[in-house]
Amino acid sequence: MRPVLVSLSVIAAALTLAACETTTVPAAPETPAVAAASADYAQLMEDLRILSADDMQGRDTGSEGGAKAREYIVGRLEALGVQPSPMGRLQPWEMQGRTREGTKTYSGTNIIGVIPGTRVADKYIVVTAHYDHVGVNDGQIYNGADDNASGVATMLELARRLKANPPEHSVLIVALDGEERGLLGAKHFVEAPPVPLHAIAMNLNFDMTARADSDGKLWVTGTYQHPYFRPVLDQVPARRAVALAFGKDTPEDKGADNWVEASDHAAFHRAGLPFLYFGVNYHTDYHRPSDDFEKVNPAVFQDATELAIDGFRALDQWLDQ
Repeated sequence: MRPVLVSLSVIAAALTLAACETTTVPAAPETPAVAAASADYAQLMEDLRILSADDMQGRDTGSEGGAKAREYIVGRLEALGVQPSPMGRLQPWEMQGRTREGTKTYSGTNIIGVIPGTRVADKYIVVTAHYDHVGVNDGQIYNGADDNASGVATMLELARRLKANPPEHSVLIVALDGEERGLLGAKHFVEAPPVPLHAIAMNLNFDMTARADSDGKLWVTGTYQHPYFRPVLDQVPARRAVALAFGKDTPEDKGADNWVEASDHAAFHRAGLPFLYFGVNYHTDYHRPSDDFEKVNPAVFQDATELAIDGFRALDQWLDQ
């Protein structure tokens, strides 16, 4: 999530900006906050734990750890019965990406599944979450539990729910590679999509969904660009300690506090497609070796995942009415 090769001074500045947050938070909905549904979160937490374990070696694009994470995600989709896309399960690509030393050619692979819709089968909501992180640097593993094992785990939980209770629109479940190296997988996806771009109703991108502890917010970026989404999501009630908040997408939001170009949704935005980005604020473990599974509060992550799924359901029901 967000620029990968960030100096400590830039990270510190981002944290300062986050601490001084001035974006207006919407008034609490009249509907009272709801408790997380009585659900079994064992698989959600297991997905997060496995994807952020040391043996994934930080999941860098083109690395053995990245390949191991990809194999795990493919296995999970197969176990859920999520079918491959019309172009297949895997979408390999090769592109120039950024490194600490400059640029290099990366070979990455997106993972794609499809869940047919019941009402608007020929229109697709593309749900994305990048599975790569920054690998091993100076002998330290950057496990990226929040960034972005969490978003992938949330997406897999959504896929599980959609298999049990099908969506109204068809859904492409896309685990993207190469986000940390310059949104490479997302750029390739929109350049060579498995369905025509005109059939994509919107992109919903999950990137960092676990660590909402600091402000109790799951931020939604993109309603400034697409204001018609705001009334739909305004009706989504909070989940105990976590609520939706809107912003980080206006001309007044500068630098690290503007997330319009901060993650894979930017590639969809540049292609002229509607997008929304769900993610938590910066925290002290962002892009550090300390972004570990043990730092995640399970209840907060589970509530944020429920809230993300609530948001998807509201959008799915509203679109194409």
